[in-house]
Order: sequence, then C-alpha cells, then structure tokens
Amino acid sequence: MELTIRRLRTVSSRKLVLVGNGMAGVNCIEHILKLADESFDITIFGTEPHPNYNRIQLSYVLAGDSKLDDIIINGWDWYKDNNIQLHTGQTVTKIDTENKCVYTDGGIIQNYDDLILATGSTPFMLPLPGADLQGVIAYRDIKDCQMMMEASKKYKKAAVIGGGLLGLEAARGLLNLSMDVTVIHVFDTLMERQLDPTASKLLQAELEAQGMKFLMSKQTEELYGTDRVEGLRFKDGSELEADLVVMAVGIRPNVALARDHGIEVNRGIMVNDYLETNVKDVYAVGECAEHRGIVYGLVAPLYEQGNVLAKWICGVETKPYEGSVLSTKLKVSGVDVFSAGEFMDQADTRSYRYQDDFNGVYKKVLVKEEKIVGAVLFGDTSDGTRLFQLIRSGADASELKTLFGTGQGEKKSTSSDVAVMANDELICGCNGVSKGHIIQAIEEQGLDSVEAIKGCTGASRSCGGCKPLVQELLQYTLGDSFQAVEKEPVCSCTSLSRDEVVDAIRSMQLTTSKEVMNVLEWKQEGGCSKCRPALNYYLGMVWPEEHKDERHSRFVNERLHANIQNDGTYSVVPRIYGGVTNSEQLRKIADAAEKYHVPMVKITGGQRIDLLGVKKEDLPKMWADLDMPSGHAYAKALRTVKTCVGESFCRFGTQDSIQMGIDMEKRFERLWTPHKVKMAVSACPRNCAESGIKDIGVVGVDGGWEIYVGGNGGVHLRGGDLFVKVKTEEEVLEWSAAFMQYYRETAKYLERTSHWVERVGLEVIQETLASADTRRELIERMDKALAVTKDPWKEAIEESEVRKMFDTLIVN
Repeated sequence: MELTIRRLRTVSSRKLVLVGNGMAGVNCIEHILKLADESFDITIFGTEPHPNYNRIQLSYVLAGDSKLDDIIINGWDWYKDNNIQLHTGQTVTKIDTENKCVYTDGGIIQNYDDLILATGSTPFMLPLPGADLQGVIAYRDIKDCQMMMEASKKYKKAAVIGGGLLGLEAARGLLNLSMDVTVIHVFDTLMERQLDPTASKLLQAELEAQGMKFLMSKQTEELYGTDRVEGLRFKDGSELEADLVVMAVGIRPNVALARDHGIEVNRGIMVNDYLETNVKDVYAVGECAEHRGIVYGLVAPLYEQGNVLAKWICGVETKPYEGSVLSTKLKVSGVDVFSAGEFMDQADTRSYRYQDDFNGVYKKVLVKEEKIVGAVLFGDTSDGTRLFQLIRSGADASELKTLFGTGQGEKKSTSSDVAVMANDELICGCNGVSKGHIIQAIEEQGLDSVEAIKGCTGASRSCGGCKPLVQELLQYTLGDSFQAVEKEPVCSCTSLSRDEVVDAIRSMQLTTSKEVMNVLEWKQEGGCSKCRPALNYYLGMVWPEEHKDERHSRFVNERLHANIQNDGTYSVVPRIYGGVTNSEQLRKIADAAEKYHVPMVKITGGQRIDLLGVKKEDLPKMWADLDMPSGHAYAKALRTVKTCVGESFCRFGTQDSIQMGIDMEKRFERLWTPHKVKMAVSACPRNCAESGIKDIGVVGVDGGWEIYVGGNGGVHLRGGDLFVKVKTEEEVLEWSAAFMQYYRETAKYLERTSHWVERVGLEVIQETLASADTRRELIERMDKALAVTKDPWKEAIEESEVRKMFDTLIVN
C-alpha cells in the first residue's frame, strides 16, 4: 500500500469513534487526550460488558490471585472524567464509509469524522470432531476465565491444547484451581516462538516440578463425549481423559467487520506507516492490524502503533511506524523468561552463552556480523531491558562485556543497571516509558513508590516485567531518602504483608480465617486459593492449642492424606523411620497392597515404600489396615529423614547415622511447616545420604556432627550452608528444633528453607539462635504445637470425620 502524503489540519471537535475497548485502542485514545484533549468528541464501543482491562493479567484472575477490579486499566470514572461516551456490550456490525457512520447490534447509529478499528483478535479453535461439546472452551477473555473457574468446582481433569504462552498461563491457573492439568503440544518444545530448545526444556522441567503434565509432539484427532467432553483421542491412537478442554493454539486478527465493508484485509487489516487503511479517515491499530506483512500480538508494538496514530490524527509531527523488534519479558508460572529479536542459532550467527544448572539460570545472546541481534534469558532476566536496548540499536558485540564480563569466570559489573542506562533508554517497553521520563516524574511530582510511578507514567502497568527495574530506578533516584522496601501482600485479597497479618493475628487474638478476613477487611469474601491455606497455617503456628485446623483450606493432597496421580488414583506412603523397617511392617504393607489391588509398589528416593494407584474410596480402609503413621508425602511438613548405614556397618562411618535419623524423624513428624521439609543424616563426610542438599542435613565427623541448612535438591539445586558444629546427638536435636521453629515463625507460607535462608540471611539466623535462651523458647513453642497434633489419619478416624469427608468428596 502506498503511503498517503501527510496532511496537517486543524482539529476542532471532530467525532472520533473507536471500535474495540481493548488495550491497544484505548492506549491510543490516552495519547490523543494528552495531545488534544478538547479537540475530539470520542465514542468507544466494546463487545464485553467491562471497562478497559489488562488482558495480559487474566491468568492472575484465573488463578484466584486477582479479581477483575485488580486488572482494570481505566475504570468507569476515567471515561466520564474525559467526556468519553462508552458503550459496553455493543458490537459494531456495519460501517457506512460513504456517510461515515457505524451501526451496532444494539441499534446504536454513530457518526464519525475519524474511525479507529481496534477489533483485536479471536482465539483459533481447532476444527476437531467434538469441538462443539460442552466443556470445550478458549482462553481469551474474562468470560472464559469465569467458565473455567466454574468448571473447576465440579470437574477435576483438565487438558490444555497448546504449549505456548497462553496455554501455559491457562494451565497454571487451572492447577491453582486444584485441577489435574495436562498440556498437549504439537511440537517437542514449549513456547517455540519465544524460546530456544535449551530454555524450553528448562521451563518444562520447572513446570513439571510444579505439578503440570505434558504430552509433547502429540496431535489431537478428536474430542469424545456425549453431551460434555470426556476426553481426547490422538492420531497415534492414545487417549487422555478430560472433562474440561481449553484450546490455546493461537489467535486470528478479527477482520470480519473491515472485510465486509470494503476495507482491505490480508491476514489482518492492511495499514501503512501511519496506521491508515485504504479508506479515508479509517485507521486500524493493535492485533487486528497488518503492517508490512506482520501482525503483532505483543503489547509493546501495539502501543508503539497507537502512539504514532495518535500524533497523526492530532496533526502532530511524528516519525512513521516502521515495525517493532519483538521482545517478551514475563513470568511463566513464576519462572522469569525473556526473549528478544532472533533467538534461534543460525549458520550466520554466533552466540554468547551462560548456563548455571544449580541455580536454574540460562542466558544466550546472538550476534550477527558483530551486531547484537537477539537474546534468550531464563531464570534471571535482570539484563533483559538493557539487552533489548542493545538489540534495538544494533549495538556492537563488544557491549556484551558490560553484561557478562569478558569470560574466564569474570563477572559483570555489580553497579546498578539503571545507573549506566541513557535517559532515553526504555524502562517499560510495553508503554514506551524511558528512564528520563520516570526520573522527571519522581523529581517533579515527589513519587516515592512503584505504584505511584505506575499511576503517573504507566511504567509496569501492562505485563509488569519491568517492575524490578522501576523499583531500582526509584531507589537510584531518591538515593539516601529512599526508605522502605515495598511490602509484598499475602495475595490480591489484601494489601497487608505476611508480617502484618501475623502481627494482627497475635495482637487482635484472631483465631479463624473468617475472623481474619472480616477484621482485616479482606477485599474478597472467603479469600482465594492463595490466602486460605496461608491463613490456616499462620493461625496454627501462632495458636497451636486454640486453632482448629481448617481442612477445607488445605490443598487437595493434604485433605486426602495421599498424593493424587495422573490417572486420578492416589499414592499412599506410610512412614518408615530413617528408612529402617521390619518384617511386621513389610507384612502389613504387602497385605494392604494385595487386598486393595495396588498396581505398583515402589521404593522412594527417601527410603520409603510407595503404594501407587490406590482408589480414592479405598484410602480410609487402607490406612486403617496399615495401622502405620502417615509418611506425610503430600504435606507441608517433614517428609523424610534419609540415612546411610552408619558406623554400625560401614567401615568409613564415624557416627550412628541410623539412630540419629530415626530420632530426628520421630522428633519432628507431624509438625506443620511453611513448605515441605526434607532431612538427611550421613555418618561421615562421604555424605552418602546427600545431607548437603537437604533442608536440614547432618554429617558425622570425628568427635561430633556438622549441621547444614537451606539445601535443595530440586530443579534449582542449592547446596546447604554450614550452620553449626556440635558434639552430641542431643545438641543436633536442639539446634535442628530451634532452626525449624524459627523457620516456622518467620517464613512466608510456601517458602522453602533454601529461599528463606537467602532472604533472611544465614548470619542473622546464626546470631538469633546463638542464645541458649532463644533456642529454649523456640523449642518450647514447637513442643506446644506438637503436643496437640496426632497422625492426621488417626486423628480423622478418631473424630469420626473421615467417612463423612470421603463420602462428601466421592459425591462431589
């Protein structure tokens, strides 16, 4: 399409109509209001019944971490304050380009002088047999989220078709709704449009650790069921049961309105460098627009388009829109990911790579003809904004030394990232907010928080990926006057932090979750899936004797005292202290396995026996037959104490590791903790029980013991820190108990000891527990908590609640 010759004009109360109330179109209107706020009579039509909201953050709504109000960008009052006529629930169905007016399905006729089409895109639904069954939905808007949340109350097996960003966000939200979720992807790597195979595999491993399941390189042939979907059948003949199927396989520009009324379309609505269509005074912006053969789906390019279009419509001198360098910086299920420019190795590129498997960090920067052309970051995206600037400007490869050093173990400079950035460099790529703009706003308007900066400049308002950089810039600008680190609320239901909630529970004598929510004015009645388990834990930790455990607030595995498996059966793990058993226990386990037709009996990595494939209805009878303590394989509690054979049998052993492990396991079993806790005892520094990667690891040495803390053997491997050296077994139990209780009282719910030790600091913990009086007080409080606990399964049986509980669960 040829570019039209730019015309400067006088704007005087022109009628401006925007079709589409989404992020791209309304952002363009925001720019127009800044440039010529009294020059247009603005009308906006939106199909959805909501004001403008952040579609990027729909996953938070789905996960229960946010409500709709939390993701609203421009509320109802904003339209009113800016004299904008908003028509929600109205779909424009006809454009009369000759008489310059639009018609809606609700009977509204609106004239225009300028018309902006921001109709966005529609989710692509695979044309599969069975796609019209109930329970088969897309994931695109608020309505889809609401349908998924309602389905999760009744159904438990979900399948998400599509392993891209949208599919993974949907899967994470469904996991948070306690659904069993499997992601089906036609390719062998996830997010193949943003990540290279290495980053993709790292992401998959992390998501699997969170409970997400994957069927890779699978092609769905049909969905089967009678009225509601019951499962998927694949081209290789295999099947997967599912009563909710979410299709997240891509989007298509919504061009039907334009195509039906003489506006040129290809894949999207064709526009030139000033976002003009082939029809005079009709423009297109956002996901529906096709510019130079490209349709953009990320928010930053859409906002760049809107900025150019706003200036063009207002008659303000502007550079043409010449396309965007794509970048993605986001959290996928809590994992930091960044991608920009070219990210796949080619014959004419070379790469700088850094990979730290222990900390789950991977970085790759691609160079072509000595210019930086692309990057992929996983686990640590702090360099993302700077890299994006270098890619956009076509910087020389020598600039990488400021980020990754020169090699041979040399680290990058520890100086502030924002300090070395030029004032015109972008902090917020989504909204086009530069470093200089933010500094000016902080200095001229006295801004002192990220929220204030967001409200004033728009930085971090969209994807939120730049929030840490905005925080750093705030601290850099304010210098010594920078005071508090902004608190992290427990969840979106409250603005209160973990410490504020716990302090209120103590000072106000709050004893139930309902009481906490009422007194502390929770925004959402009944709370959400994030805060309910946390409050139940904090109440039990503060008031171990008074608080009645709220089982309905616990995660499903804790409610059933067994781990749910991918086929809907359960895994039962009796406790075997220190990995030492006897013929009586083995006989009980063998009899139960035979009686309840257990398909697999497995020795676990924690030296226990796992009975896999138990039916839900058999769980209470099986536990009664076993008459053994629960191994808490499902719980936020002590899981196992792994031991080596020790000095009794091993010629290298210096201590009795078996007895020490049994003593520790019996000491701490049934103690609820912020997250799962694993321990190990090794009889010598050869460390056969892997004590160095446990939450608490004990190693026998000549004349005593070494205690290590904060280890983690998961995806983000972390070696434990040497905590203390002691001489006797009694001291091992004393220091371990004090450490455990201090962790219980100060950690956030769902915070592993590895993260807690790094956050609080090993030296702080050592100094706190150095006092014998402090250790004694902590242990006394721990003993109070243990005194009122029993094996959860026996407790349920004694209270005669287990049958009612399971009957209810089976019915539901």
